[in-house]
Amino acid sequence: MSTSSQPGFLPDDIDDALLVGRVWRKAGRHEGPSVVVVRSGEVFDITAAVPTTADLFERADLLDIARTAPGESLGAVSDLIAANVPGATPAVRLLAPCDVQAIKACGVTFAVSLIERVIEEQAGGDPLKAKEVRETIASVIGTDLSKIAPGSDAAMKLKAELERRGAWSQYMEVGIGPDAEVFSKSQPMSAVGFGAGVGLLAASTWNNPEPEIVLAVNSRGEVVGATLGNDVNLRDIEGRSALLLGKCKDNNGSCAIGPFVRLFDGAFTLDSVRSASVSLRVDGADDGFVLEGVSHMSEISRDPASLVAQTWGRHHQYPDGFMLFLGTMFSPIKDRDASGAGFTHHLGDVVTISTPQLGALTNTVRLSTEIEPWTFGVRALYQNLAARGLLDAG
Repeated sequence: MSTSSQPGFLPDDIDDALLVGRVWRKAGRHEGPSVVVVRSGEVFDITAAVPTTADLFERADLLDIARTAPGESLGAVSDLIAANVPGATPAVRLLAPCDVQAIKACGVTFAVSLIERVIEEQAGGDPLKAKEVRETIASVIGTDLSKIAPGSDAAMKLKAELERRGAWSQYMEVGIGPDAEVFSKSQPMSAVGFGAGVGLLAASTWNNPEPEIVLAVNSRGEVVGATLGNDVNLRDIEGRSALLLGKCKDNNGSCAIGPFVRLFDGAFTLDSVRSASVSLRVDGADDGFVLEGVSHMSEISRDPASLVAQTWGRHHQYPDGFMLFLGTMFSPIKDRDASGAGFTHHLGDVVTISTPQLGALTNTVRLSTEIEPWTFGVRALYQNLAARGLLDAG
């Protein structure tokens, strides 16, 4: 089945990609969330075989189930994507491809974003001070941080020198120190999917998207696949104090994941993630503003496997598995509203995050207070599955 009618939103090699996702179906006894797989460009509902993606990712026969489990055809994936673009009201709605998994995120994993976090801190969350602070920080550091391995002797020597100059920062600590920043991005069942609105706090006046690759990890710490995510960021609020990270990061619609998890197989592996380039495009609805950029995963300062190991292990288990945002190098500084003020979102912005082997995640920027309230949580999920007679699945 050809899917060339929807270029960009789906993997370039869609006919060979093994994709897992979730949709909300409204038809009769199927009302509620369903697990779907995409095989050769066709979508199949396999909820009768496995009720949640968390259950699916636990299976030792994960690939076999994804490839062969009987399921109801929902048609071409290109049609599903076309029906779910921002602003549409689809009969079958794409959801984030995770459900009861914890949602974790890594911060300051690229040198460029490290510098921008330091700038936010030094500017106290004031975008008008960012340009001056950026120039000062660059003159003080005077080195290419991307070439310094976190926790290395060189990193510790740089730390000592910056401390001597009074220029050390908590962001530098997690950027080049031995311990990665890993935080809880969002709650299980709270992430939004392809085509949905992403939310900003009304109090924020300096904010941006954070395009990232997100790993799907099961309870054994095994990475089973990858997808795309938007770790929506409020630069002014976090810049006032890093202790406001939770207020900055975890709000209604502040976490977007999708459109599908691509499972690791012979054609797509963790090495594919390591070599990926992630593109970002923001299209302004009210001013015609366009912002574009590319992040290269080859420039990440901590290997994805290392980030998983810092998240999961004897020190911390995740019985339902977890989704792990790997961090971004993209902190946009292109002026939008005023010279020297850098970038901030306008309501109505359409954000598209893409990479050829994962397709694209697209969402529209709104206020968290204007997005449909999040009411369908873990209890609602299991009540719904029980009512549909699906809890024996898996």
